[in-house]
Amino acid sequence: MSDFLIIGGGVIGMMTALQLADAGQQVTLVDRGECGKEASWAGGGIVSPLYPWRYDAAISQLSRWSEGVYPSLAFRLLEETGIDPEYRQRGLLYLNVDDADSALCWARQLGKPLERVGADFVRDKEPGVAMAGDSALWMPTLGSVRNPRLAKALKARLTAMPQVTLREQCEVSGFIRKDGQVEGVVSSQGPLIAGRIVVCGGAWTAQLLAQLKVQLPVRPVKGQMIAYQAPKGLVQRVVLKDGRYIIPRADGLLLVGSTLEEAGFDKTTDAAALASLKHSAEAILPALATCPVAHQWAGLRPGSPAGIPFIGALQEWPNVYINAGHYRNGLVLAPASTHLLADQLLGREPLIDPAPYQPTPERLIQV
Repeated sequence: MSDFLIIGGGVIGMMTALQLADAGQQVTLVDRGECGKEASWAGGGIVSPLYPWRYDAAISQLSRWSEGVYPSLAFRLLEETGIDPEYRQRGLLYLNVDDADSALCWARQLGKPLERVGADFVRDKEPGVAMAGDSALWMPTLGSVRNPRLAKALKARLTAMPQVTLREQCEVSGFIRKDGQVEGVVSSQGPLIAGRIVVCGGAWTAQLLAQLKVQLPVRPVKGQMIAYQAPKGLVQRVVLKDGRYIIPRADGLLLVGSTLEEAGFDKTTDAAALASLKHSAEAILPALATCPVAHQWAGLRPGSPAGIPFIGALQEWPNVYINAGHYRNGLVLAPASTHLLADQLLGREPLIDPAPYQPTPERLIQV
């Protein structure tokens, strides 16, 4: 029997397993498919909310801590696995921001480096970018990570740890209950028993918890993205305009995203999204009009009220914990949210006040 059973092998689930294994715990991690191949793979990898000043303080607290962890985490994984998550800290240019004054006020309050810059500055940083207006915002400390490689590195590290049992293609279909307690789960690979269970199922979390009569307000929100294969160096840093972004990779791949669609669990791509994303990309970087689109794909974000995740134990099932509902910021918030949950699981002093994230009856759907 494991100390902990984690359901869901995305970045949240894998980072939770890593932190518990680092603390000497026996962990079983299960995923219905392959680890890191759902929302963790499908996102862009920006290590910040897109417009951080527009978010609730609960999200800002997690994101500020997480941003500082990524450089050392990427280095650790590279050293331990030989897989480079490609953490890049080249900053972000915000074009066409209609609430710049609010952004600058937010930055001053938190001590974040954010400044208003002119067209000459933008041309010097990114000569190919088309300006919108005569000013922009510049955040020099923003980083990004190549999320599929981050997931690959996390999986490789967990596979090498003797405290961790990794079970892929293992779908959980129910919970094993006895005397009012949850003892384990029913899975496609047989019953799995553990002292405590952590549900990190992303957009699928609510479906699973419904079997415990828990109504979690987490739903799938579809996001489509495209990638251009462009000449290396066409753009060097993340550029954001009107809610759409371009993210450069070291090999010249440029990611463009993303749509927001209420489409249930549908992950198909379509021509309308392709055209919309191409239009946004070429409005930011006109040279992309001559570059081929190499890929188009879709993922499912775990949408939640105000994007505030649920992190903590269920009151009616105190040995069942949740870490889900990060919406567009799963990768952004993963280091902090998994550390916060590990603090609760291991009885440590919490990283930050856990109260805003608890799955209390007030935050759950009342039926």
